[in-house]
Amino acid sequence: MNRRFAIIGHLAPSSGKLNLNDLAGDSGRMDVLIRAVNATLFVSHGIRREADITLHLCGGPGPDRRIWFNGETLAGVRPDERSIGGQIKAILKRPVPPIDVFDEVTQGIFDTGGDLSNTLASWEREGVTMYVLDAGGNDFESVENAQKVGFILSDHLAYDEKEKELLDSYPKISL
Repeated sequence: MNRRFAIIGHLAPSSGKLNLNDLAGDSGRMDVLIRAVNATLFVSHGIRREADITLHLCGGPGPDRRIWFNGETLAGVRPDERSIGGQIKAILKRPVPPIDVFDEVTQGIFDTGGDLSNTLASWEREGVTMYVLDAGGNDFESVENAQKVGFILSDHLAYDEKEKELLDSYPKISL
């Protein structure tokens, strides 16, 4: 089973500087996104090759940006916040690429422009069964046993109205 995760970073900077010494404050709660990368991809003995995660950096300045960590090809990243944060910091110094033009910055880490709607459209084209992670959703046991499953979640902030409208048609589940 291929598992995909999309996490929205409402305040996470999409370009500029990233303070590795204050990932929880100055950096728009980038710590939450980095922990999601850790939980998605890393196990005690290596990397989950059947999983990937897309970070949606929506805090500006400039256009929204997506950073895709592909577990199948990821290499050279240690499972600690500063290492992952360092990779993101290097990406934020670069201009945001055009939407859906995936630039491989380092092995298994891709940079592109766009927002959640672009990710969901891509997943739909690829036949991914999608679920919204929501505390008020149905029990996790209701998840279909599909070949490709995608989970959408937010950072420490609730979904905004545009996101709610975009996600309204997908089933909501709770862990």
